[in-house]
Amino acid sequence: MERAPGSQGGKAEGIFSHLETLEASARKKQREKREHEENVDRMKARIKELRRQRDLLRAKLEVCRSQIVGVKDKTKSGPLTSKATEIQQVLLEWKTESAKELLHVFRLAGLSGKLTKQGVCLCISTAFEGTYLDSYYLDLHIHQPVRILRHSVPPFIPLEHIARKHLQTDIKRFLSVLSNHLNAYAGRKFQADQLQERFAAFLEGHLQGNSLYNLLKFNYGVAGEDQTFPFTAKLTYGDPMSAFPTEVTVACKENSPASMLDMAAVHLPLFQEKSLHEAFHCITTSEENQSPSSLLGLPASSTGVTSDDNTAL
Repeated sequence: MERAPGSQGGKAEGIFSHLETLEASARKKQREKREHEENVDRMKARIKELRRQRDLLRAKLEVCRSQIVGVKDKTKSGPLTSKATEIQQVLLEWKTESAKELLHVFRLAGLSGKLTKQGVCLCISTAFEGTYLDSYYLDLHIHQPVRILRHSVPPFIPLEHIARKHLQTDIKRFLSVLSNHLNAYAGRKFQADQLQERFAAFLEGHLQGNSLYNLLKFNYGVAGEDQTFPFTAKLTYGDPMSAFPTEVTVACKENSPASMLDMAAVHLPLFQEKSLHEAFHCITTSEENQSPSSLLGLPASSTGVTSDDNTAL
């Protein structure tokens, strides 16, 4: 009895489907094997690097021990004044070498500094999207207990809190957190300044903000339908180590037409995803055949930020 063609076709399709499943499984196993081999290679390289660092530290420790033993041997036969001088010299060399190694770590972290009689003077430079901004200085007494002697960090940066948390236990972490705070503050301030300098004609009234620039509020307008409809934007920067807002609201006047509500919805993600001045650049250039001169009834903003250290605007 001959089999119906339909049954043969179904059987062939089942075989092909099974083969495809086997091929997919084989490819998955090969990919997992390749990833495993790559992980093993990375771990081997990491182990090799850690062993190299261990050997280097052991060598430095042996040099230090030999110097101390040498001083002890000399103190057994030399006068008391010679003993004290030798010990002080070894300690001074050890402290100097430690300070130099610390400066090397700072340079790797993007900081710069120089040795001083009391420790080290550090310079923390800030930048935002490739633009170098302000620099802040920190004088540290680097021997235990580590102390901050002088600094130029703004008073609204929580320097004391960061120092209590990290300075004695992990100085690299302390500098990293402090640098993140300063860079975020400088970035927020830079964006506010750029907004007022480049887009003053689009702003209504003053840009309101506090000293930390973690809360900004401003009114702005775009031309449409022969009228100007001011929008109100409020940007909250909830993360003190970020230059971008964590919460944004864009509102327009009551009884505004649907087109203005749609425009506010378009503006919202721009403020969330881009720097403040870049968002405004996108907003202003997207208005075809519109220009700042068409914003009737909107006075140009002054270049200063209204000082308001309260959290609410």
